[in-house]
Amino acid sequence: MSPRRPVAEADTEPLHQFVCGRIRHLRRERGWTLDLLASLSGVSRSMLSQVERGQANPTLAVAFRIARAFDLTLADLVAGAFAPRGVEVIRAGDTASVFRDDKQCRIRTLSPLNLEKDVEFYEVTLYAGQELASAAHFEGTREFVTVQQGCLDVRSGTFAQRLNKGDSAQYRADVEHALRNPGKSKAVFFLVDIYVSGQR
Repeated sequence: MSPRRPVAEADTEPLHQFVCGRIRHLRRERGWTLDLLASLSGVSRSMLSQVERGQANPTLAVAFRIARAFDLTLADLVAGAFAPRGVEVIRAGDTASVFRDDKQCRIRTLSPLNLEKDVEFYEVTLYAGQELASAAHFEGTREFVTVQQGCLDVRSGTFAQRLNKGDSAQYRADVEHALRNPGKSKAVFFLVDIYVSGQR
């Protein structure tokens, strides 16, 4: 095994830029002023201003205090900084992507398994007469479904619709909801869950 090469300063520059930009984004997303973030984190307003502009590289202690102010961990703060460049592939035969496989259905995740994310993408095979019923997800969650084969009954709260091949629908998933195959053969569909940022 070859010795690990030293980490060059240039290697950490993208991380520094990412963290600074993420802190600025999180503060603005919440509608906070620099003064409020300073009060919540215990980091001076001037330091926060320099960090957000990329003029200061926050120490581990400073980053920890800022993350805690946002009710995040350090891992949450840097999540996404090392997202792969280029094209990340999930192969059709990759068994690691199979989320569930039983007599009722087969669910394969099509979104990256190694990332906490606000969007989840699945390919679902639901066998004849079977139903996937779900309790309410986090507030604001929506689901999008597109039928590739067969038919599907979609229920969201007190509302229901039947979808046939090629049909798509979107609906609230922060209430009880269900997907049922009323047909005599399997239904295949794509399902997307979209969570409100920060709710997961």
